[in-house]
Amino acid sequence: MELILLEKVKNLGNLGDKVNVKPGYGRNFLLPTGKAARANAENIAAFEARRAEYEAKAQGQLTGAEARKAKLEGAEVTIAVHASPEGKLYGSVSPRDIAEAFTAKGFEIDKSEVIQSEGPFRNTGEFEVAVTLHADIQTTVKVIVVADK
Repeated sequence: MELILLEKVKNLGNLGDKVNVKPGYGRNFLLPTGKAARANAENIAAFEARRAEYEAKAQGQLTGAEARKAKLEGAEVTIAVHASPEGKLYGSVSPRDIAEAFTAKGFEIDKSEVIQSEGPFRNTGEFEVAVTLHADIQTTVKVIVVADK
């Protein structure tokens, strides 16, 4: 399936690139989210006519992500959860929990931006978590998991 990218997609391409992807990825993710359009003559002409608008939107997203990264530098959050005396959690701390804790603290983070490379946390302690704000911008934040009383 040949598509034109309407914004930068990590590990795929930049704005305006023509890419060949598997039909399921194009149909189920890229087209519904507005990240791409089918590469036919009509859509190529429409894209070229609106190229400046797409580039301005992409630049706005990039500057917004850079501002959020500057705000998140050195940020940390403490999450209290039920745990055994040995520090093993009754459950886990997932990206959703981390995003909600940062949002409650005043930082806007979506759960899809939180990357836990080793999976959900199942023990108490301090953890470094990657936050992907844009295809080009990533930062790390500290999450402290403690046992509640």
